[in-house]
Amino acid sequence: MDTFYIQTFGCQMNENDSEKIAGMLMELGLSESNYTSADLVLFNTCSIRGNADEKFFGHLGAAKARKAKEPDMLIAVCGCFAQQDGAAEEIMSKYPVDIIFGTHNLSSLEELLTKRIETGKTQREILEDSDIEEGLPIKRSYAHKAFVTIMNGCDNYCSYCIVPFARGREKSREAANIITEIKDLAANGCKEVMLLGQNVNSYGIKSNFIERFSDLLLDVAVVKGIERIRFMTSHPKDFGVDIIEAINASNKICNSIHLPLQSGSSKILASMNRVYSKEWYLDLAANIRESIKGVSITTDIIVGFPGEEDWDFEQTMEVMDKCKFEGAFTFIFSPRKGTKAYNLDNVVPEHVIKERFNYLVAFQNNIMAQDSERYVGTSQEILVDGPSTKNMNILSGRTMSNKLVNFTGQAQAGETVFVKITEGKPSHLFGHIEERKWV
Repeated sequence: MDTFYIQTFGCQMNENDSEKIAGMLMELGLSESNYTSADLVLFNTCSIRGNADEKFFGHLGAAKARKAKEPDMLIAVCGCFAQQDGAAEEIMSKYPVDIIFGTHNLSSLEELLTKRIETGKTQREILEDSDIEEGLPIKRSYAHKAFVTIMNGCDNYCSYCIVPFARGREKSREAANIITEIKDLAANGCKEVMLLGQNVNSYGIKSNFIERFSDLLLDVAVVKGIERIRFMTSHPKDFGVDIIEAINASNKICNSIHLPLQSGSSKILASMNRVYSKEWYLDLAANIRESIKGVSITTDIIVGFPGEEDWDFEQTMEVMDKCKFEGAFTFIFSPRKGTKAYNLDNVVPEHVIKERFNYLVAFQNNIMAQDSERYVGTSQEILVDGPSTKNMNILSGRTMSNKLVNFTGQAQAGETVFVKITEGKPSHLFGHIEERKWV
């Protein structure tokens, strides 16, 4: 066995896990390849919504067909879907999977792979819980920016969310280990870190650390070489004044905040177990706007939660109008087995959900188009990611406020440049390099 391919579904946490899996496989002497020729194909799964399951099974079906022609090829499955009760058995009963493991035992991959090769038998290991694994090798997707997981799991148990069951209870990494990782990244040319957790705002609390998330932000800010610090995801209930003060205390901490709303109806929020009201959220968002200069707030919205009536949806639209979010990830409610919302009555008719969803998306696109227009004519400091995924002749990068910018000019990934914005669209800005700034 010489090559591997990883297909990642889901969030940045899964992407970071896939980087670690790639690092472990490369340490074993394997090299990355493509799906059609890799000796080992690994699927890192998501379970947050039904469409993620459907995509995974579609890819797994294609892998099954390939394995029928190439029996020596190995198929591995890991991640959040694999972690769910009964999922491993379901997968193994229908597909020729060679290795399956969950979210708590990435480091078991080498042992499972070795046993599969030696015995020829399917290897399965799903742990219910584990401590955070430190020191795993990692193959970063970028040299100039990196994901850094600061905590795993979630204790909020929102009624629609499978994450606490797939990722477990909240556990925070020791601050010293996080800072050591970030110092190593900076020493190797990394300029931007994204601190990851299901709820970064509660960092350290359940682990009884003296440090809180705001303290960690300021600790990272003093690491030499790091120029930008991002974080996600935030739960509104834990977004305290101390976090606002930390952002204002350092120009390295990006003025970009992802603050999931989910619904603008206090009734629906209560049913979701979000533990805040519409009015409370609006006050928090207004305080963030007033306190952080040039801040960008993005959000998540679920349409069609059970019991959502026209009035509830109108409340969501009212919040969207008042908050003027710079971006919104919009989703149709997806019932997840094992969550409290799975068996709720008052299911919203599909045609009503689609009508509301389309209206909300169009409304939000109009807000984002207006927001983009305010950038036209300005000069923005951009950390270059490299060529655009859609046009190799155009470069791409982001502002401090996380606005995507495509632009013309000459620069390398990891450089910081100034871009004159000439056009604003709902999804991105366009411009040209105005002035080179070497850092």
